[in-house]
Amino acid sequence: MEASEIHPSKDILCLSSRLIEGKKVAMGVCGSVACIKSPEIARGLMRHGGDVWVVMTKAAQELISPALMEWATGNPVVTDLTGKIEHVALGKGGECGADVVLISPATANTISKIACGIDDTPVTSLATTAIGSGVPVLVAPAMHVSMLHHPAVQENVKKLSAMGVRVLLPHVDEGKAKLISEEDIVEEVIATLRPKDMTGLRVLVTSGPTRSYMDSIRFITNSSSGKMGVAFAKEATARGADVTLVSGPVDVPRLRAKVIKVTSTNEMMHAVLEELSSTKYDLAVMAAAPLDFDVAESTRGKLSSDSPVTLRLIPAPKILAEAKRTSPETCVIGFKAEFGLDVEALISKAKARLEGSGCDMIVANDLSSPDRGFASDTDEAYVLSKDGSCIHIPLKHKRELASQILDLFLERRGDA
Repeated sequence: MEASEIHPSKDILCLSSRLIEGKKVAMGVCGSVACIKSPEIARGLMRHGGDVWVVMTKAAQELISPALMEWATGNPVVTDLTGKIEHVALGKGGECGADVVLISPATANTISKIACGIDDTPVTSLATTAIGSGVPVLVAPAMHVSMLHHPAVQENVKKLSAMGVRVLLPHVDEGKAKLISEEDIVEEVIATLRPKDMTGLRVLVTSGPTRSYMDSIRFITNSSSGKMGVAFAKEATARGADVTLVSGPVDVPRLRAKVIKVTSTNEMMHAVLEELSSTKYDLAVMAAAPLDFDVAESTRGKLSSDSPVTLRLIPAPKILAEAKRTSPETCVIGFKAEFGLDVEALISKAKARLEGSGCDMIVANDLSSPDRGFASDTDEAYVLSKDGSCIHIPLKHKRELASQILDLFLERRGDA
């Protein structure tokens, strides 16, 4: 089972990150119409470095072509059980086998066969070999909701879970038990493959902007997207931590974390201090960009637009310093975002914030440079610590940036 090293489809490897670089993903594709999403799921994994090898049932081949999946992955596709025993080669794990098996989409038929140890397709044989070898297996079902609700199918889903298989339960819509999003499936695979070096740790993360209302419908805010905070929440969760995310008013993706939604800076501070007072956290990552100013007087109803409006802004509370005062034993990582400063000035500002807030580390970045800042998927940062060190992290995906900062936290604890 050798793949061409020059297949052009592999040009996308690691375009988003290197989180699973060098990891082999065996992807089972079954005969649900949701298999039309399989090429994009495979390529999503490749963009994070995964080497994807596809195994298809005959029913799946009637819906999408094996040639399409070979194009998507750059690897030959297993369509039959042959004397090469491909299912064993992939499912056994180890140096040549897969690091994880993803079956997506998984039909009711395949779920039930795997649960009962029936091996009559390349996908079921792959699953049996992987489960027996201790290779992680993820199953993402897609089917009519009536099939999902069948007592035997429900029992077989429970059997799979009891075997250690992670079942990515579908979302029900229009009478269908639909596959969860491609992004969520990719994240589940990444999480399975990340090191579990934060198991047993509790992490609090803040994310996104806050708002201050000038009347009942209008508000001031900033352009924070929440992407950095979500990256920390995803990475810490993937590495085994118990995570709480306090998020401002932005969309939050599916997370295996406790999520607290807030709107104002005061609400965010109350939620953070409540968590730090009631629960022992090992780490607090203050990645949110709460407003520095609040509207002094908000008007009930809607302000007239027929005449000028003067707003008086007052300083908003500083959450960072209060967090450290509330829980001195928690390692607190703050952020210092500036605009248009040279490196020396940026580091000087960050050092002053580090000393003034009492936190343990400060992550400084400049929002003015291309591919950096609030709305970008990538960022560059300087990480300052109380010991006087300053580490430059060059431009990279925010998830990788979060991972490197978490590595610094673990080194500081002496856990790395």
